[in-house]
Amino acid sequence: MRMIVRGARLSHTEGLYDVEVAEDGRIARVVPYDDQKEPPATGVLIEAHGGLLSAPFVEPHIHLDTALTAGEPRPNASGTLWEGIACWSERKRTLTREDVVARATQVLRWQAAQGVLHVRTHCDVTDPELTALDALLEVRDRVRDFMTLQIVAFPQEGIVSFPGGAALLREAVARGADVVGAIPHFEDTREDGVASLGIAFAVAEEHGLRVDAHCDEIDDEQSRFVEVLAALALRTGLRERATASHTTAMGSYGGAYSFKLQRLLSRSGINLVSNPFANLNLQGRFDGYPKRRGLTQVKEMLGAGVNVAFGHDDVMDPWNALGTASPLQTALVGLYAAQLTGADEIPVAFEMVTERAARVLGLTDAEYGISEGAPASFVLLPAETPAEAVRRQVRPRYVVARGTVLAETPPAPTRLNWPGEPPAEVDFRRS
Repeated sequence: MRMIVRGARLSHTEGLYDVEVAEDGRIARVVPYDDQKEPPATGVLIEAHGGLLSAPFVEPHIHLDTALTAGEPRPNASGTLWEGIACWSERKRTLTREDVVARATQVLRWQAAQGVLHVRTHCDVTDPELTALDALLEVRDRVRDFMTLQIVAFPQEGIVSFPGGAALLREAVARGADVVGAIPHFEDTREDGVASLGIAFAVAEEHGLRVDAHCDEIDDEQSRFVEVLAALALRTGLRERATASHTTAMGSYGGAYSFKLQRLLSRSGINLVSNPFANLNLQGRFDGYPKRRGLTQVKEMLGAGVNVAFGHDDVMDPWNALGTASPLQTALVGLYAAQLTGADEIPVAFEMVTERAARVLGLTDAEYGISEGAPASFVLLPAETPAEAVRRQVRPRYVVARGTVLAETPPAPTRLNWPGEPPAEVDFRRS
């Protein structure tokens, strides 16, 4: 064996287990833990001590091309989506390959240290030179041995309404983009928005690719492109290979239309990605009070059987000046924003940055999970349950990528000198 993880808890499973990793970097066996059995004399030994062993975190929606550009060339003073796009339009004129590679790699390092080993990044392709796309294709090749990086050809300023937008989208796919994007609510008219989705689906079908559209990222209750995307997914057969990201207008839809929409989305098989940091920050900026918060109907769509995941989206860029790319922070903010606070709902928030997000990327059982034959890529968390991991915002003790320890975080207990008691370490677990 190359590695053995002893005495770990697994999600959805009772008891403790040993996970044995073969020399080829895949999981050889998952067997019940026996504390009487001697550990092996060779290979890497990781004592889990009852910690939670999870498949790695998955980031279903981020923008690595724009990351770490907050304040360049100017701050987003209004905090709106629209000014953010204007700021980025100015900043992207100065992009260089070195600039994009350095910033994207920095954020990928942050993600890897926090257990994110599968990433879908959107990349603006409304740049005639496609500078950022070429840079991210290079980064994808650099990290492919330990991280999966999917690149969405994202037309930030439109497909139909941007001069040459459709040609640039096709060129981005020809150069190697993995997923086809769109932004129908940003197009000049509703008809342009519908046409843009038609183009995106046509390109995806031609090349056997997935679709992931920024969809209805606006507070306008009349923005209803998600129904168009779902209908196209259903009629073309792309189904679960299509994703609608944001869909914040759904937070403004009335009950009757929402009921109809739930049925369509459930039948279509599409995924939804909610991005709580960006959505809470950007939406409702034009409201007085009551002020809408702009999230999609997370709880309702989950109840309708729609796959919903949480994404971090922006990291220190024109749309969000903050961010650490932490998936557990995304899950925590998301569960509060969507009111997923029931005892049976909190673990679902953990799923939304792991297995549900993996479904968005189309990762198969052979590519993702703690099972025999799967790649030995996982995180060991100092928590007993997914809910505890989210509550305590723990750092992974170990991050393993295909049988190799990629990152480890030593325990760092806090010593409390409580008056009248001897010094002791603070334990945030429930006693």
